[in-house]
Formats: sequence, structure tokens, C-alpha cells
Amino acid sequence: MKLQRISEFGIGLVFGLGLIISGMTDPSKVLGFLDLAGLWDPSLAFVMGSAILVGVFAFAVARKRTTSVLGGAMQLPTARHIDRRLVLGSLLFGAGWGIAGFCPGPAIVSLGAGEPKAVVFVLAMLAGMGAFEWLEGRRRARSAPQAA
Repeated sequence: MKLQRISEFGIGLVFGLGLIISGMTDPSKVLGFLDLAGLWDPSLAFVMGSAILVGVFAFAVARKRTTSVLGGAMQLPTARHIDRRLVLGSLLFGAGWGIAGFCPGPAIVSLGAGEPKAVVFVLAMLAGMGAFEWLEGRRRARSAPQAA
């Protein structure tokens, strides 16, 4: 268990440093990347392309395994369909990213660095997560079979 926590910390540290080095924690750089009609900054496209390439190979290896490197169970996504909830959630995520210049990982790294805008974003993100859980609980309660 201790080795797992150390490796989780190390992976998180490398991920956070990668976000800082790549510029993903700088909202102005992110907004420059999203400004396709203005002064577009393509540098984050290379960051995203690299991440996708690494992910493709990592998932290919992971699909062939039954346990993780540290012996834990492999829990890969199984859903393959695109539904209304996925599309609406993606649009909401994209709108938030475009307005704030943050997505969750870089926002948490920026919060740790003391960025005031990140505080507002993370609080809004937590409120949104809480609202989702509340709405999801109501949806499950409505769809659960009623006792006679």
C-alpha cells in the first residue's frame, strides 16, 4: 500500500510538472489556443497530440493486462456509445474551458501555485460536481423500481 501511495504521488507530481512546463496552467495560453479566429497559438495542439499518442499506446498495453503494474485490478472504461448526456457534458466542459482557460487538472495545479483565478474555478467546479451528484441521485431515485 505504501509503494502504491508513493507511486501515485510521483505520477501526480510528473503530471503537474508536465502541465506547468507545457503551459496548460496559464489561462492566457489556453485561451490563445482556443482563439481560432484571432491570434491562434498552436503550441498546445502539440501537447494534446503527444498526450493522445501516449494514451493510445498505454491503453493498448493496458487492455492486454488483468492487473496494474502494482498489482491492482485493471478498471478500463467499457462504454462505447455516444448519448445526449455525453454530448451535453462535453459542451459544458468545453464552454467552461473556453471561458476560464482552465480544465480540472491544470486548475488544481494552479490552485496549489496560489493563482486567484484558480480558486474561483475550483470552487465553481466543486459546486458543479455537487450539483451533478444531487441531480444524479434524484434521477436514480426516480428510475428505481417503486416498492408496492
